[in-house]
Amino acid sequence: MSTTESVRKRHKAKTNGAETATKGRKEELAKWGRAWEVDWFSLSGVLLLLCFAPFIVFFFIMTCDQYQCSISHVLLDLYNGDASPLSILSRAPALTWTAAKIYASWVTFQIVLYMCIPDVTHYILPGYVGGVQEGARTPAGLINKYEINGLQCWIITHALWVANAYYFHWFSPTIIFDNWIPLLWCTNILGYAVSTFAFIKAYLFPTNPEDCKYTGNIFYNYMMGIEFNPRIGKWFDFKLFFNGRPGIVAWTLINLSYAAKQQELYGYVTNSMILVNVLQAIYVVDFFWNEAWYLKTIDICHDHFGWYLGWGDCVWLPFLYTLQGLYLVYNPVQLSTPNVAGVLILGLLGYYIFRSANHQKDLFRRTEGKCTIWGRKPAYIECSYRSADGGTHKSKLMTSGFWGVTRHMNYTGDLMGSLAYCLACGGGHLLPYFYIIYMTILLVHRCIRDEHRCSNKYGKDWKRYTEAVPQRLLPGIF
Repeated sequence: MSTTESVRKRHKAKTNGAETATKGRKEELAKWGRAWEVDWFSLSGVLLLLCFAPFIVFFFIMTCDQYQCSISHVLLDLYNGDASPLSILSRAPALTWTAAKIYASWVTFQIVLYMCIPDVTHYILPGYVGGVQEGARTPAGLINKYEINGLQCWIITHALWVANAYYFHWFSPTIIFDNWIPLLWCTNILGYAVSTFAFIKAYLFPTNPEDCKYTGNIFYNYMMGIEFNPRIGKWFDFKLFFNGRPGIVAWTLINLSYAAKQQELYGYVTNSMILVNVLQAIYVVDFFWNEAWYLKTIDICHDHFGWYLGWGDCVWLPFLYTLQGLYLVYNPVQLSTPNVAGVLILGLLGYYIFRSANHQKDLFRRTEGKCTIWGRKPAYIECSYRSADGGTHKSKLMTSGFWGVTRHMNYTGDLMGSLAYCLACGGGHLLPYFYIIYMTILLVHRCIRDEHRCSNKYGKDWKRYTEAVPQRLLPGIF
C-alpha cells in the first residue's frame, strides 16, 4: 500500500480525522510552514488582498485600454467625476465565447502536455534535470515525487506558436492582445474555481491530511490554503501545475503577441520591446531549466495551496508580470544605444547574481557541502529540526559565496532584473514601474516570512546563522 493510500484510509476511518490530527500536531515541536493561528494584522492583510488584488489588476488593464496606460489621467477623471469604476467597467469588453474557447483550449493543452507526455528532454540536453524527481520533505515528513517536464512543455508550445506564425496561419499572432480583456474574465473564473475547489477538497478528501493546516478562520484558510500538496490522482499536483503552467508558459507568448501587435500598429518593433521580450524570456527559460530545483523553493516547500497561489498564478502573474510589454504596445519607446546597453547590462547582471546564488545553494545541498564555492571549501552552520512525525533531521546553512554576502542574495539579483524590465519602458509613465514596486514589497515580505519560518524550524541554530550573515538583502543596508 502506498503512503497516499494509507493516509487516505486513516483519514476515512475517523469522522474528524483532519481536525484531530491538527490539534495533536499543534503540540509537536515541528511548527514550521504556514501559520497555525492568525493574528488581527495577518487577517487584515488577507482581507485587503482578497478585496483589492482583483481591483488592482482591473485598474491597470483598464488604464491601458482606456487611458493609454496613464495612471494620472484615470485618477484625474475619477477625482473630477468624469469617470467612475462602473463607467470604466461598462466600457470594457465583455466576456466572449471566443475568449472562453481560447482559454479553455489553452488550459486543456497545458494539462495534456503536463500529464500525458513524460519528459524526454533530459535525455537530450546535457545538464538538464527532468523526469521523475523528489521534492523536499514536507512538515509531516513526507517526500512527494513530481514529473518534471516544464521545459519540454515550453518548447513544444513555442515551437507550435512559431510554426503557426510563419507557416500554418491558424490564428493571428496578435490573438492574445486582441482578446486580452475578455481573457481577463476567463482567468478570473478559473482562478476562483480552482481556489474554491482546493478549499472544499481540503475538508472532504485531502491528499495528505497530516500536511493540512486549519487556523479556524475561513478567510485565512481560503486565502493561504489548507492542503500542502493537493493532488488529483498520483501526478496532477496543483502547486506545480498552476505555478509553472499555464501562467509562466504563457508569459513569453503574451510578450510575443505584444510585439506582433506593435508590428501591426506601427510597422516596426521597438528595441525596448525586444529588450523586454529577451530579458523576461531568459527568466522564464531559466525557471523551466531549473524546475527540479524549484521543488526546493518557498512556493513548493512552505506555501499551502489556496487563493494566494491559485488565483495569483491564473490572473496576477500573466496580467501584471507582462505590464511592460502591454505598455509598449500603447506607448512605443525607442531607446538610445547607451540606454539599451545600460538596461541590458543591468538585466544580465541581475540574472547572473540570481542564477549564481541559486546554483551555489543547489550545489551545496546536492553535495552536502562537499564542493567548492568561489574556489574554496564552503563554510556552513550545522542545524537540526524536527518534523511532525517526530523525526529529527539534519541540515546545513551555507555562509560562503553569495550566501555569505546577504541571506537572500538571489532576491537581490531578482530585483535588479525586475528594475531592468521597467527601465526598458523609459520614464514617460509610472505604470510599467509597478512591477519593481510590487517585487520589492513581495521579496522583502518573503525575506521576513522565510526567516520567521526558519527561526521556528531551526531555533537557536538560526540565530547563529544570522549572526554569521547579518545582512538580509542589500549589503550594508538591509
